[in-house]
This record gives sequence, structure tokens and C-alpha cells, in this order.
Amino acid sequence: MENALLIFIKNPELGKAKTRLAATLGKEKALEIYLKLLAHTRNIALESKAERHLFYSQFIDRTDPWDNKEFIKHLQNPNPNLGSKMLTSFEHLLNSGIKKALIIGSDCLELNATIVNSAFNNLGNHEAIIGPAKDGGYYSIGFNFEKLGKRAPSVLKDTFLNKTWSHENVCAEALATFDKHQLSYTQLPILSDVDVEEDIQAYLEKLKVLA
Repeated sequence: MENALLIFIKNPELGKAKTRLAATLGKEKALEIYLKLLAHTRNIALESKAERHLFYSQFIDRTDPWDNKEFIKHLQNPNPNLGSKMLTSFEHLLNSGIKKALIIGSDCLELNATIVNSAFNNLGNHEAIIGPAKDGGYYSIGFNFEKLGKRAPSVLKDTFLNKTWSHENVCAEALATFDKHQLSYTQLPILSDVDVEEDIQAYLEKLKVLA
């Protein structure tokens, strides 16, 4: 397979997902919202023709709604640092011969299949791509390993290691790394993540219809 779509999720357990939402809405409501976010992400992934790789935070669930025939299931690197988790996952796909790899989060209701497909198309002409989030982070990042060639391992390490997360300069730091390595890259549309109660208000109707 030429393209790989990576999806990082937290196992949907009460009190362990969307903790910032739970702080104001309660654990039960936060879990309910997270399950709907997962459904949205799953529907997007199923529309992609890329090989789909699902990375669980705690354990691999063979009985959940993520079809075992449609998703290759993995366990995330147990290192608590998000950068280490993403690095390990991208390195796995690089070493398995994948040419283009793109990761998406599971908390962006504005993300759709058109954007994901556009990302893979754009990666055909660039070495890297990023989807900026309005809070300064990013909801997606991807690489064309074939174009990067022997530089791929060092680019991945510099992108993900020794970084701090959950602050307003995460995307800017990734772009600085791209510039440091003189990568050809492009950016996806700026979208909003769902992290806190205020983020929910604009999406109440959409959340109601998600399974």
C-alpha cells in the first residue's frame, strides 16, 4: 500500500477521555461526546482509500465499532510523551515501506474526507503537510517518505522529539522544523478542535446526529 492514514485514539473509558470537558460537563457527558467524535473520525477514515492504522492508548479492542477488517490495530508507544508516540508510529510505517503517511486526531468535527483526500494528493508534490488548529496546535501532520529519502528518520525525530505539547506554538514549532530541514511543504485549512466546553457550542446539532 502506498498511503497510510494513522488515527490516534484514547480508549473510551469513563473519566479517561476528554478530561478538560469532564471538568465542566461531567465524566458521563464527556465520554458521550468523545464517542461521537470517534464516530465522526471513523466515518472519515472509512472514506479514505489509504491503509488505515488505528493506535489505541491503553489496549487493542477487537470488539469495538472499528471494523477489524478495515483498520489495522496497534497499541501506542507506552511513553507518555505524545511526540514519542507519534514518532514510533511514523517510524513503524516508514520501515514497513509506506510511501506517504498522514496522522489525524479524533477531536476535530470540522475535519472531513475531502480534506484528508486533499492531504494525500498534496503529499504527492511535497515532502510534508500540516493541518493547523485554531488553538495553535495541529490536527494533522504527514510526510512523503519517498521524497524525503534518507532524510526521513532525522526529520521525524526533529519534528516529534524534545517538544512540549498543548500550547499555542505547537504548529509554529513544527513549521520551524520543516524550515530547518528545508522541506517542501503545504498547509491544510485551519480548523478547530473540541477540547473544552466552549468548543462544543458551535457543534451541538452535529453532535446530536452522530452515532
